[in-house]
Amino acid sequence: MTSGALERATNLLSKTILSDGHNDLPWELRKQGGPDPAAAAAALDLTMRQPSLHTDFPKLADGKLGMQFWSVYVPCQFEGDSAVTAVLEQIEVVYQLAQRYPDRLRIVTTADEAEAAFADGRIASLLGAEGGHSIAESLGVLRILRRLGVRYLTLTHNFNTTWADSGTDEPAHGGLTDFGREVVRTMNEIGMLVDLSHVAPSTMRAALEVSSAPVIFSHSSCIAVNDHPRNIPDDVLAQLPGNGGVAMMTFVPAFISPAVSAWDEELKAAMTAAGQEFRNLGRRTRFAETWDGPPKPKATVADVVAHVEHAREVAGVDHIGLGGDYDGVASLPEGLEDVSKYPVLFAALMERGWSDEDCAKLAGRNALRVLRDVDLER
Repeated sequence: MTSGALERATNLLSKTILSDGHNDLPWELRKQGGPDPAAAAAALDLTMRQPSLHTDFPKLADGKLGMQFWSVYVPCQFEGDSAVTAVLEQIEVVYQLAQRYPDRLRIVTTADEAEAAFADGRIASLLGAEGGHSIAESLGVLRILRRLGVRYLTLTHNFNTTWADSGTDEPAHGGLTDFGREVVRTMNEIGMLVDLSHVAPSTMRAALEVSSAPVIFSHSSCIAVNDHPRNIPDDVLAQLPGNGGVAMMTFVPAFISPAVSAWDEELKAAMTAAGQEFRNLGRRTRFAETWDGPPKPKATVADVVAHVEHAREVAGVDHIGLGGDYDGVASLPEGLEDVSKYPVLFAALMERGWSDEDCAKLAGRNALRVLRDVDLER
């Protein structure tokens, strides 16, 4: 990579909003500081470089991030009332962070507010709830989350909900139940983005059939490049121009690299043989630390580029974005190890002939447009 391409990318991202669809810092802080939101937000000084995190303010400044959907994630082990409590606690973590670092973060809910925050030198901070189990089968809770500023709901996480099929669970509903369709219609009504990351292809297709507003994939990549159940089939990508939605390509090594994906399958088999649940992220991390299997391969920037370019080819440049999943995974591709590295990806794309205009669409213009379009649908 030439220094000229990196300089060009950095300059572009200094004046164009760079949006990321999914960052799990709030849950990582909860793991370190405990469930009390104030304690979690104060667990680490984010004005300093934190080796244990992918995300802190020095890294964010280097990466030129302008807009972040912070994940208010709740593991599937939380169910019913406990899931609702946990998601509310995670929402408060983000509000506590914005209160603790008012010169760095600003909570926003609209595209106009995001652009104003960026102009003022703040990171425009939006909320995304990961996992439909966090509404505990209540449209009332869904509406409350929207009133609290949550702009998207990921319909499932790694397990099915009672109303939607996950991509990493056994099919149970044919995609969406009648209640699941009502969830999507309600999200359209209240201006909440329907996030189809994590869901089964049947759920993607059902949601696209029901939704009158653009959908998003907050952190997924392309099945055609790497056949992983967390990725998007081409027929679904091809529907995004008609729907107006945006697929935000992720950096998760197992999703983007066939070699890492194959290693993950070996790990899954070993965990299954040991009677452990691979989809439990905490147990997976602990098991991998002591597993005597082969060394884990490395994903690269080139792997991400392959997915971004494939999504552009199938869905079009107006329907792609980025969702790195920083602080939600144990490792990232070489060259994209933390949030300081976004310019590296854009430099790689520029070296492959991407224009500044197309890079700006990928960076944040498409994400801003989909926010506006969903609000217009209300």
